[in-house]
Amino acid sequence: MRKLIHVPIVHGPEDLGAQLEAVRKAYVSRYGVRAWQLHLKSVEQFWNQVRQRLRPLREQAGKLRIYQDGLPVCGRETELVRQVSAQGSQNHRLLVELVEAGAELVGTEDPELLRQEHERTQRATKLNEPASAARYDPLMEVRDRFIAGRIDATLAESGLGLLFMGALHRVTEKLPKDIRVSRL
Repeated sequence: MRKLIHVPIVHGPEDLGAQLEAVRKAYVSRYGVRAWQLHLKSVEQFWNQVRQRLRPLREQAGKLRIYQDGLPVCGRETELVRQVSAQGSQNHRLLVELVEAGAELVGTEDPELLRQEHERTQRATKLNEPASAARYDPLMEVRDRFIAGRIDATLAESGLGLLFMGALHRVTEKLPKDIRVSRL
């Protein structure tokens, strides 16, 4: 039986790229500067806890496949993850640690669908739509089906995978029944 551990992710400020300032302004406007600072601290604590909970898997890293929200199938997956890690992303820093321990990083998303998502996000940012306007919609559905297909095609029999995926996604609902999913 194939096993997949779903790691729901919380995006840190380094993961937001060009959206960071708009998200920060909206958050501060609604909750205040102190709340933003507490949010940043809680994101850091979250990733420290994830790192601790995944530590035992390092012994099995050679059998581990990693799937990451927003990581395109492109042949440069490790390079991209290293770049985002260097910008301070705790999520991507953890991925680099796992890869260096022997895990295999797998391109997870269709580049064209990611481009469409990026364009949509840019339009929303220009229109000052709040980050909370994000919702599950047909584009997210297609992305999730692609991701589930990638996992099905690349997770070996008796394999173990880690799926780092944002809260809006419903990838695990679309996986074949022979993949047993647990949540970190």
